[in-house]
Amino acid sequence: MKRLFFCVLLIIPYISFTQQAAADIVITNGKIIDGSGNNWYYGDVAIRDGKIIKVGDASGYAAGKIIDAEKKIVAPGFIDVHGHIEAIVQRPEALNYLHNGVTTVITGNCGGSARDISDFFRQVDSAQTGINVATLVGHNTVRTMVMQHESRKPTSEEQQRMEELVEKAMLEGALGMSTGLIYIPGTFSETEEVVDLAKVAAKHRGIYVSHIRNEGNSVEKAVDEAIEIGRQSGAPVQISHFKVSSKALWGHSKRTIGMVEEARRNGYDVTIDQYPYTASSTNLNSRLPSWVFSGGRDSALYRFKDPATRKKIKEEAIKNIKNSGFKNFGFAAVANYAADTSFNGKTIAEINRLMGRKNKAADQAETIMDMVEKGGAQMVYHTMSEEDVKYIMQYPFAMFGADAGVPAYGVGAPHPRGYGANARVLGRYVREMKVISLEEAIRRMTSLAATRFGITDRGLIREGMAADIVIFDEDAVADQATYQQPHAYSSGFDQVIVNGKISIQDGKASADRYGKSLKKLN
Repeated sequence: MKRLFFCVLLIIPYISFTQQAAADIVITNGKIIDGSGNNWYYGDVAIRDGKIIKVGDASGYAAGKIIDAEKKIVAPGFIDVHGHIEAIVQRPEALNYLHNGVTTVITGNCGGSARDISDFFRQVDSAQTGINVATLVGHNTVRTMVMQHESRKPTSEEQQRMEELVEKAMLEGALGMSTGLIYIPGTFSETEEVVDLAKVAAKHRGIYVSHIRNEGNSVEKAVDEAIEIGRQSGAPVQISHFKVSSKALWGHSKRTIGMVEEARRNGYDVTIDQYPYTASSTNLNSRLPSWVFSGGRDSALYRFKDPATRKKIKEEAIKNIKNSGFKNFGFAAVANYAADTSFNGKTIAEINRLMGRKNKAADQAETIMDMVEKGGAQMVYHTMSEEDVKYIMQYPFAMFGADAGVPAYGVGAPHPRGYGANARVLGRYVREMKVISLEEAIRRMTSLAATRFGITDRGLIREGMAADIVIFDEDAVADQATYQQPHAYSSGFDQVIVNGKISIQDGKASADRYGKSLKKLN
């Protein structure tokens, strides 16, 4: 009897030593790029209950799902820092992002956000979105709620009300405040107004994110204003979709990046983001003077009908483009024009030919005003140089954002960045052109973005972090969306995991959705 008891004692520790720990998913044999900027290394990743529980050797873990990532890159899910996905509940799958390796999008950019941040987060979670969603509070949204589209300084009472709305949004989980100083009504605001609102965001450790007042001929002045707002408010500054969109100033990215570098040397926390394309996309109204839209759409329509005012609008619009180095509006293509969808994908020059109009700047300006009168359009503007795009990308504090929403697949001719931004960086600029290294590109898409916006549990492959992970083939990853055929998902992203659940498996999307709202902790 004593001998039997002794044998049992010997067996018990052996059983305990060989028992495997449980995991939901184990990724094996991958080349891990952990998001820190460090070189890749071979290793495993074990996931349980939406968290990363082991990085390195996970042979001691038994899992319901084993993913063999041999010859593939294993990286944190990408964070898109510049989105416009307020309408995500209409298309909660967000497949354009998932097929691009993106697991988190920061929306509320360019001054436009949901009016009620708390309700927006509730809708995101109720819809069970395919991606995680964080948001900023938009200055244009707040100003519209208080002042409509008035072109004037706010009264002290109106300023206080706007500050209260920003504070409310910050307490409800907004990451910071954004401005769109080229758009109505933000363009009517003065620097002092924005500084005081940014101070409210800064009080709650929020960031100030700006579509600056001008990205063309006055870009340096606009960059300086953004830096000054950060200096006076104490808020960290993020300059959105950093670019030079004036042909007359191509090459000036060296000067504008130099301004950011100087600000950082002087102790001001300034960073930037970009999309990897030489064309931008925004509304058609932006081609006309902002004063046209003071007081709202009815006021604009009244101005269009007055011959003298219409002539003044046309002359000012033509002067602006010619000062930017363009002879006419031929650089502008229609992405979506609800009044006549046959215009979608065509340039203003092509539309003029169809209408029997001359292709001089004055005739094109008439076409633009006609289209704005009929409701306006979303446009694609080919106004940047490849050399500026590459130079900006080399700046180590430049992040990436598609500046896109969740498009209805096959509808209109949107900018291809909505489908291909991250893949384009990895395929064209990393693999083919070698503008930056793979590890550096991933750092920008992950840990840099997370740190910058205060998302503390994502952006790194580390034990204890949320299990947002992308697995891709570095030799095959590529953007498939083009200006001519923009509705095309990127290739090369084999597996995408969101909050510990597989959302893309072998390149195919799951029917289930695993994203959630991400609120700033106060």
